Amino acid sequence: MTDQISRLHPSTLPRVLSPAITPFRKDGSPDADKLAAHCRWLGQNNVGMAVFGTNSEANSMSVRERLECLEFLIKAGLSPSQMMPGTGACSVTDAITMTKSAVEAGCAGTLMLPPFYYKDVPDDGLFAYFAQIIEAVASPRLHIYLYNIPPVSKVGFSLNLIERLIKTYPDTVVGMKDSSGDWSYTESVIKAFAPSGFRMYVGSESFLLRGMQAGGAGCISATTNVNPAPIAALAANWQSPQAQAQQAQLDTIRAIFQSRPMIAAMKAATAHFRADPQWAAVRPPLVALNEKQTEDLLQTLSKQGFSMQF
Repeated sequence: MTDQISRLHPSTLPRVLSPAITPFRKDGSPDADKLAAHCRWLGQNNVGMAVFGTNSEANSMSVRERLECLEFLIKAGLSPSQMMPGTGACSVTDAITMTKSAVEAGCAGTLMLPPFYYKDVPDDGLFAYFAQIIEAVASPRLHIYLYNIPPVSKVGFSLNLIERLIKTYPDTVVGMKDSSGDWSYTESVIKAFAPSGFRMYVGSESFLLRGMQAGGAGCISATTNVNPAPIAALAANWQSPQAQAQQAQLDTIRAIFQSRPMIAAMKAATAHFRADPQWAAVRPPLVALNEKQTEDLLQTLSKQGFSMQF
């Protein structure tokens, strides 16, 4: 099924992408140099860049900050063919600005949240939001991946809405990242739309093997920031006899980070293994791990033989 999807809807994007964590300087501004170094490391471990996702703290960053970082990454030599930047926003004009810039930069796709401030809006309203963006960008190079994360956004995508978007914009609305945590929903989207080329990326590597077996495209997962190579290896070898054991190992590491404030924990681990305390910085309202929490995290990881090799 995965090979069929590739033929129906070819893409330069890899099977695994990372919502890359954003480093911040002491003055609170994004550190594009460190972000570029982190993205190069991800690439060396066969992971693409879904920059400006949830774990990037993107919604704590301005449109200008995100666009400046994207421009810097590309000028630094990182390939936009491996990028799916987040361009969704509550403001349709902000979403248009970011999406148009990503397309003009040559990004292979854009990851788009629904407008998430107003709750309980009808599908007609959500359709109008995406339609307005698509018509404003007006580019055959625009490839939108819907970002479904109702535990955070409280706004989801019904199967009817997905079908309407695909039928109206078949060459533009090409896939989804599903961070619902609801496998029955994920599976229903794959069954309904993957045969026609719709690319489903699960939002956690905990669902990676099941997703690939069902016909999914891969995963876009927080912990690719700290455990990229093993996640990419499972995505590449999901049909191997060792796949189930690999999945179990990924689940163990995922559980360690997930049992803590995820973004702060990943940044604490990165700060430790890079020997760079500034990497631990987060933007309000998030709070960095304290010394005791960090020590506990590192001890727990050490018991699993975990390390980040830079």
